[in-house]
Amino acid sequence: MTFSAICHRRESVIVVNVIKMKNPAPGRMVGNLHVQIDGHGSPVVVLEAGIAASSLSWSLVQKKIAEFTTVVSYDRAGFGWSQAASMRCTAANAACQLRAMLKRLEVPGPYVLVGHSFGGLIARRFQQQYPKAVAGLVLVDPVLRSEWRQPDVNTRRKLAHGVHLSRRGAMLARLGIVGLTLKLLVTGSQRIPKLMARATAGKGAGVTDRLVGEVRKMPQEHWPAIAAHWSRSSSFLAMAEYLENLPLSTSHLDERRSLDDLPTVILSAKPQPEHEHDAALSTRGQNIVVPNSGHWILLDAPAAVVEAVRRVVLQVRTQ
Repeated sequence: MTFSAICHRRESVIVVNVIKMKNPAPGRMVGNLHVQIDGHGSPVVVLEAGIAASSLSWSLVQKKIAEFTTVVSYDRAGFGWSQAASMRCTAANAACQLRAMLKRLEVPGPYVLVGHSFGGLIARRFQQQYPKAVAGLVLVDPVLRSEWRQPDVNTRRKLAHGVHLSRRGAMLARLGIVGLTLKLLVTGSQRIPKLMARATAGKGAGVTDRLVGEVRKMPQEHWPAIAAHWSRSSSFLAMAEYLENLPLSTSHLDERRSLDDLPTVILSAKPQPEHEHDAALSTRGQNIVVPNSGHWILLDAPAAVVEAVRRVVLQVRTQ
């Protein structure tokens, strides 16, 4: 590890400790990762957030799942209350870290993995890497691998733009601009934050608006914690690296491998041939289009996610 990386990691630990004091973590630390466990019973459900989301993105879902089984959510390294990433941010490494965290947590498998967006790719990679550790899958509008595996010029340009904005966000976070902007936005102020976003992010100002739009779908008591998390440069740096490695992450999945008879439900915001194809990889697979929902089904239609998880849990129990 380089000297600058060591300094960045120490800075991340200090910032995380400050966030914990102002916004206490709902769970506990397992190694360098923040983990929250609710409920009782088996199989254990493990929630995997989207590419730059945290355990808080499951806030409308986790307590409901805890009513019928044990449920685990966590923050990947760099996000939420977890410390900065020490490994390359790819789906394969995230799957390895998840496996190590579950072993340290000592919750028994096999697990039902629930992954949103990029988290769906991590869940699939985990299942291929540790097949005996997975009892079922629920994929919530999973990322379209065909879009990123061999991206065309326009897609690469869009990806590079996202990486650039993320790295700029890290710089603005260090200067305190992101924290101030988000704090003003979540408290209802609009005009000043929008002017600041346009002045500092240019055409990327819409990213901040979309982020705040999703945040406002969550319970209001979580808003200050999310604003604090995105005041950390490590959150933006982890997001930049995950975006940069997205084509590599999609290539890590063996597209030829069947899911056999693994209970699988894929929820889609709109009809997607790739989602239909993936559901058909299992003889017990199902693809469900959730009406009146966007990509964040877990926020737009949390009941649909809870019902899909319940269905897979019951299938696992009756096997």
